[in-house]
Amino acid sequence: MKVLITGGAGFIGSHLSEAMLDQGHQVLIMDNLSTGSFDNIAHLKGRDGFEYFIDTVENEPLLAELIDRSDVVFHFAAAVGVKLIVEQPVRTIETNVHGTEIVLKHANKKKKLVVVASTSEVYGKSNDVPFREDSDLVMGPTTKHRWAYACSKAIDEFLALAYWKERKLPVIIVRFFNTVGPRQTGQYGMVIPNFVRQALAGEAITVFGDGKQSRAFTHVTDVVGALMKLIAEPKAIGQVVNIGNTEEVTIGELALRVRDLSGSRSVIKLIPYEEAYESGFEDMPRRLPDLTKVTELVGYTTKYTLDDILVHVIEYFRKK
Repeated sequence: MKVLITGGAGFIGSHLSEAMLDQGHQVLIMDNLSTGSFDNIAHLKGRDGFEYFIDTVENEPLLAELIDRSDVVFHFAAAVGVKLIVEQPVRTIETNVHGTEIVLKHANKKKKLVVVASTSEVYGKSNDVPFREDSDLVMGPTTKHRWAYACSKAIDEFLALAYWKERKLPVIIVRFFNTVGPRQTGQYGMVIPNFVRQALAGEAITVFGDGKQSRAFTHVTDVVGALMKLIAEPKAIGQVVNIGNTEEVTIGELALRVRDLSGSRSVIKLIPYEEAYESGFEDMPRRLPDLTKVTELVGYTTKYTLDDILVHVIEYFRKK
């Protein structure tokens, strides 16, 4: 099989590329390195069946050629991270919506399977936890840039499902829940890499808000395994699928666990949302997936606990 991964030099994309190559598949990567990094794929150079192109999906002639050469398209190219979303809402909306529109348009010409990366952010401020794929989405007001990312990814989902319904383009939408692991950076606000970096440097571990908000973190290897199984399951086509973990932890507790596992003596400091992001910033109190669908489709189970994830990230930062 030959796969195209847009945003393939990003965190999840680079791990997927490596796993696909390990199973004997051919991998084409397209990434403009705006949030991805060449360091993530440097170790793949020279491997049989691996090609990379430093370019944007807006280069439509190149994108069309790469889609024609592929059997499956993983569309991961997107603006990511809360910090980037708040600071650059125009880039967030244009990148996410327009990029997905272009990929779907060209994939539709040859009816190539497209896996569209979405996010748990689309559930917004819903309190209907754990979140099911058919749950209502509860967005905040348009005056809060925090919700631009969620809305842009929801539009991506609507468009992909419209292509499936109206034009029979095979699509699978995956909603990732806080995917973490080696190679992820805290540059755009990802909490675990930031906590680990601060702990290892002996800096204050900065917890935004009151620390009572909770999340469930998923090891990138578990996510990649689910993706590879989903593209081989015909029943997944036309579906929206949560991929995540159900081991819930508050961010305050997370900071303590990072400090303990890293052997750090860092103090833990609470930072008001207004100081960390912008005035009136809104956050979700809980974000927990219902994994019934992905379990029924592909027998999904998670292999890594939260402590496993933290140990792997700490080891990665120490080696860096």
